[in-house]
Amino acid sequence: MKTIAEAAPLVETKFITLFDDAHPLQLECGEKLSPVTVAYETYGTLNKEGTNAILICHALTANAHAAGINSPDDETPGWWDGLIGEQRAFDTDKYFVICPNILGSCYGTTGPSSINPRTGEPYRLTFPQFTIRDIVAVQKKLLDKLGVKRLATVCGSSLGGMQALEWPIMYPDFCETIIPISTAAKQSAWCIGLNAAARAAIMSDPVWNDGNYAEQPMNGLAVARMVGMLSYRSAEELEQRFGRRRQDPNRDAYAPENPFQVESYLHYQGRKLGKRFDANTYIYLSRATDSHDVTRDRAPLPEVLGSIKARMLCIGVSSDIRYPAKEQKEIVHFCPKARYAEINSIHGHDAFLIEFEQFNAIIKEFMARKSRS
Repeated sequence: MKTIAEAAPLVETKFITLFDDAHPLQLECGEKLSPVTVAYETYGTLNKEGTNAILICHALTANAHAAGINSPDDETPGWWDGLIGEQRAFDTDKYFVICPNILGSCYGTTGPSSINPRTGEPYRLTFPQFTIRDIVAVQKKLLDKLGVKRLATVCGSSLGGMQALEWPIMYPDFCETIIPISTAAKQSAWCIGLNAAARAAIMSDPVWNDGNYAEQPMNGLAVARMVGMLSYRSAEELEQRFGRRRQDPNRDAYAPENPFQVESYLHYQGRKLGKRFDANTYIYLSRATDSHDVTRDRAPLPEVLGSIKARMLCIGVSSDIRYPAKEQKEIVHFCPKARYAEINSIHGHDAFLIEFEQFNAIIKEFMARKSRS
């Protein structure tokens, strides 16, 4: 049997610098930004026409490492390795798959944690607030540099799904198909409230220091992640996995040092994020998701979604409470070339990172129809 390292291809994370002072990135907020470094990974080969590309858009705390492994010493596959590769939904025998780290992230693309070349210090809260549309504009510049002339599809979940929805609106003749997953046409008050609570947790950390922290506000980040995890999973899953069980069933159930298993799980997830992510980045990216609204400065929702020319597969998850299925069904209702598919899962919003068998089947069928049309 092959080890993970033998089965998964070795992939290099690449870096490119886009925009300059003569031609800066014009942000929606009115500010300009240059230069912009973008981290990205590619899988497969671009055809000579530049038309077999697939863009993968990641969610809030993910990165460009979507498939394969980065090092023989690290056998951790990319976060969507189950969908990218030979004979998978995004077949690298047929397609050139690109996953860029998004604008504002802390995994190699310019963001609040990056060094401002004009000051020699991290941008921190001096970084301009960007939007989903700004993220997409940077992706388009990257694709132009890579020689991509047309996208066979754009796919992403959650924040990635927001990007996928903006693509055929901003660049209507560039995308053949789009696959938004577990997302919405506009950010709901429910999600804005969840993000506000997460930001408040970060900013309440004693080491926050108005974003000028010398060390990560670990406690604040941990609580932010705990808030998020409760909406990324479902009540049914947490009940099945943990119920009311204590960490140690043989110890005093009333002892503070013997918490419920679900408490330990949430604390673990919080600490895990705190060790790998940046607090200012969390603030900026969550605000970018809150600004998401495809109708902003455009037209009413039926008109905006009705203008999308690309064929669409919009996927929801039966137990998603963060972006419930009704929001994906609303998108499909107004898009003339859209169809809806649903993943049956107890894993909630995070099903897109777990239910690879279902996603492969649904997306493969859609991509096969695309090839025949």
